[in-house]
Amino acid sequence: MNPLGFLAATTAFLAIWLGHVSVRKIEFASATIWKPATVFAIFGIILEALSLSGVNRPLSTVFGITGITLLWDAFEFTRQQKRIIIGHAPANPNNPRHLKIMADHNSATTFDLLKRAPSGRGTSPEEAVKVVEHR
Repeated sequence: MNPLGFLAATTAFLAIWLGHVSVRKIEFASATIWKPATVFAIFGIILEALSLSGVNRPLSTVFGITGITLLWDAFEFTRQQKRIIIGHAPANPNNPRHLKIMADHNSATTFDLLKRAPSGRGTSPEEAVKVVEHR
């Protein structure tokens, strides 16, 4: 029996999930995005180097998947900020960087589309506009 596939799948799922949540929360709170992006990139590079130099295949797999996920997450900090600028992610009114974004871009909002009551059915274009307008 070879558990490597299961280990790789589990690692990928957990790394992607944790990375997604971390990027959203850290970007929301951080006064700069270059610091967390740099930390994620450094740890990603370290894990990639460990994955290439290791002789333990399962551990190398975990390091490789987690490392590449951290490198992608470092890039995602910039993309998350762009989502805030266009209003696809909520801005934090207590974050000075977000206050500047909100002052410079009318599309930025504090409304979080993910924190609304589900309707349990499809939403028509007219209903979607009403949800967005009620920000």
